[in-house]
Amino acid sequence: MIEISVVIPLYNEEESLPELCDWISRVMNDRGFTYEVILVDDGSTDASWDAIEKISQQNPSFKAIRFNRNYGKSAALNIGFKHVSGEVVITMDADMQDSPDEIPELHAMIKSGHDMVSGWKKKRHDPITKTVPSKFFNFTTRVISGIKLHDFNCGLKAYSAKLVSTLDIYGEMHRYIPVIAKRNGFTKIGEKVVEHRPRKYGKTKFGLERFIYGFLDLLSISFVSRYKKRPMHFFGTLGTLSFLLGFLFVLGIIWEKIRAIYILKSDDYRDVVDQPLFFLALAAIIIGVQLFLAGFIGEMMTMNSHRRSDYILEDTIGLTK
Repeated sequence: MIEISVVIPLYNEEESLPELCDWISRVMNDRGFTYEVILVDDGSTDASWDAIEKISQQNPSFKAIRFNRNYGKSAALNIGFKHVSGEVVITMDADMQDSPDEIPELHAMIKSGHDMVSGWKKKRHDPITKTVPSKFFNFTTRVISGIKLHDFNCGLKAYSAKLVSTLDIYGEMHRYIPVIAKRNGFTKIGEKVVEHRPRKYGKTKFGLERFIYGFLDLLSISFVSRYKKRPMHFFGTLGTLSFLLGFLFVLGIIWEKIRAIYILKSDDYRDVVDQPLFFLALAAIIIGVQLFLAGFIGEMMTMNSHRRSDYILEDTIGLTK
């Protein structure tokens, strides 16, 4: 039985890989853990895969998956999660800014009953262009999700195998794994202050656009978590309200004409079709019907959808494609 699976997504990290993998091996051997390390090469254009091949030849506990192009960190983690076999799953970045020395304590926290433990880089070695947006991002996510974590985006996390088996992440959703975990019913989410080491090799692979994409994914997750299995509740409610509002306005306009003609005996009235409000009401009715139909279509898609893998694997080491 493998005690710990470590999943490491990477992109152009040929310099850091030998040192990082040696460090992980040392920590695991010192503690006597049975382990595997799954390196997911996200379409690197440098010699990262050559370095991985050498590492795996020296230590069969290091396995690897190689994408045919760059799909992003979420895709790399998603595929890595599909191949883990450990009781506890650890994720960490390949740039040497996460310390493997944190692994034993993260493992202990999961074994003590946590579903997930997220690292908190309390003291960061990043420029202000990263730290300030990150603080805003974490604050927004805390407010929307109700999960009291300081650092949602920390790459160093630990999970129970049961939780990992429920994850299906894509886009930029790796930032919101705690939110997805809570949505899936795993509420025992802890936090641990972890060391954030200065970057030793290379440069960051992420730009400011990640915060824009991340915010949009947060909205998607919030919506999907509520309505994925019941789209009619969302579209049907909006459709019903829009239809009723438009219908009531139409009745009101018609009633005003009837009242003017037959009750007040007045010639001072406008035809129904001469009033802009009538066309707005008619548009509301049409939109309401369309939203209602969208809810029906969503319900049918939910009942018949089967997600397939969209990632093409170039090669693997110690694993099946």
